[in-house]
Amino acid sequence: MTKLANEKNALNLSQGFPDFDISPELIELVNHFMKAGKNQYAPMPGVPELRKMISDKIKKLYHSKYDYENEITVTAGATQALYTAISILINQGDEAIIFEPAYDSYAPAVIANGGKPVFISLQPPDFSIPWNKVNSAVTEKTKIIIINSPHNPTGSIISKNDIKELEKIIRNKNIFIISDEVYEHIVFDGEKHISICESEVLRDKSFIISSFGKTFHTTGWKVGYCAAPKFLTDEFRKLHQFIVFAVNTPVQYAYAEYLKDEKNFLDVQIFYQKKRDYFLELIRDSKFKPLNSKGTYFQLLDYSEVSDKDDFNFSLELIDRTGVAVIPLSPFYSQQNLNKLIRICFAKKDEVLSEAARRFNKL
Repeated sequence: MTKLANEKNALNLSQGFPDFDISPELIELVNHFMKAGKNQYAPMPGVPELRKMISDKIKKLYHSKYDYENEITVTAGATQALYTAISILINQGDEAIIFEPAYDSYAPAVIANGGKPVFISLQPPDFSIPWNKVNSAVTEKTKIIIINSPHNPTGSIISKNDIKELEKIIRNKNIFIISDEVYEHIVFDGEKHISICESEVLRDKSFIISSFGKTFHTTGWKVGYCAAPKFLTDEFRKLHQFIVFAVNTPVQYAYAEYLKDEKNFLDVQIFYQKKRDYFLELIRDSKFKPLNSKGTYFQLLDYSEVSDKDDFNFSLELIDRTGVAVIPLSPFYSQQNLNKLIRICFAKKDEVLSEAARRFNKL
């Protein structure tokens, strides 16, 4: 859709990246550390200063302690961390439970390692986890359950009850959790992000994966991290060493310094809630019906009053009729999806959101 948006000179609300500038302070910090000579290989697990700041952040926000030396690894974005963690756990014939609609890197990583994805559909309209189906899907071959909260593409978040259900499932079983928490700082309406590491039962069998790209509007820098108990981190680093070895050095130092001011990550949710609310107010009188987005910078829209077409063909039609590119929901499913839903990204300049809303309102 981004390719089509570029070809047709359309407004791009499809791919999930911001179209606005990042903090000048953060750019200056990268420049500073480049000039200071921090341009050679970083230590394989990441620069100690950044790993320590990550450890401190997790402890303060989620009351869970990770040793920065042995339990935190800086990665080349969250996708690399996800692939590495999946590769450690999945062997030939192992099964991975994946909730769909799902981020598109999970299943290919499982398949590439000889595993079998077991898909379970989240329940609309709130896209909650159907735990009865999860329990039925667990077998002796189940090796991992992949959790994504805040959830891309639906904007749903897990609850304390979800944590309890997950604890019941993995207790006394050889099942591990991979928790994709890249949107951890983008949660709305007074809700709180619940990290898997807040549960002692889950923490000891989980990879917690996050990213600075979503938090600091720097998706192109591709720096993320993985927090896990030492026995899992030891295995993670054995692969990490030969996949990327080390991650961008001056950017790591810059992030470490930038994290010292907590407002830089704590205020992100305020920033994005204003974006979400601004766009929703603009399309309030349109035929599009927004679903509740509790987090991420994505918003699902029900277009059933606009068109009878499936979401893929409607998205193609929409870019021609309005010059606005969106994402259909069906590619996030393993099988045909009949929901008339599209995803828009509201991490865009206000003038882009305003013009997109104006065009939507004409339909």
